[in-house]
Amino acid sequence: MKSITSRDNPLYKEFKHLATSAQALRKAGRTLLDGVHLCQAYSQHHGLPQCCIVAEGSLHHPEVAAILANIEQQAVQCICLPDALYKALSQVEHGVGLMFVIATPAPQLPATLAVSSVVLDNLQDPGNLGSILRSAAGAGIRNVFCSIGTASAWSPKVMRAGMGAHFLLNIFENVNLAELLENASIPVLATSSHTKQTIYQTDLSKDVVWLFGHEGQGVSPELMAMASQTVTIPQQAAIESLNVAASAAICFFEQVRQQLGKSN
Repeated sequence: MKSITSRDNPLYKEFKHLATSAQALRKAGRTLLDGVHLCQAYSQHHGLPQCCIVAEGSLHHPEVAAILANIEQQAVQCICLPDALYKALSQVEHGVGLMFVIATPAPQLPATLAVSSVVLDNLQDPGNLGSILRSAAGAGIRNVFCSIGTASAWSPKVMRAGMGAHFLLNIFENVNLAELLENASIPVLATSSHTKQTIYQTDLSKDVVWLFGHEGQGVSPELMAMASQTVTIPQQAAIESLNVAASAAICFFEQVRQQLGKSN
């Protein structure tokens, strides 16, 4: 294990740049997994990281020690940092000091939308995006398509909110959603407060594409016009609208409920 003690070390500077710049992450095609849970999830589903960074004060933490023992046996580069240098990289307060550097997954865009998927149009909030990814993975949806302008799916904030869901999903970023939806071979459903058809009255027993948009502006008119159907989630009139992540979770698990009912 290599020890770095200086902020001027070139490798540390590289880590710091990745930790503080979304643009640097995109340019490098890499991202940082911060914390034991994300590192364990990545190891379970994808294998070895490019590099492991550990805080000196966490070296003897049982879960950290187990992860280090495994990856060092397989010749993964491990870097030990003093706690102060590690904290300058991490956005997790009071967390266990373990971080993986990984190549950002870049799956090949499918030619057509033929299985249940989520399409996100200009979604801005990292917490909402991470929550939607987590709900999608929990509901058995595997493909998520993000427009240009949607929050970076592999940013540290989104990954923390996703709680490992990223590693169960195919996440496609900077997608031309109009071209994608043109090639959909299954229904495209968008939520709207201007329709009477509820999700509970809609047949969700087969695969559909779920379309969600910007937290304030919703789905763009161009994409909304491409939806096969608009549906609404019944709610009390005193509340104008639901949070987009809450709406998505309700839709996904109503689909799960109907599919389970059909199989039984």
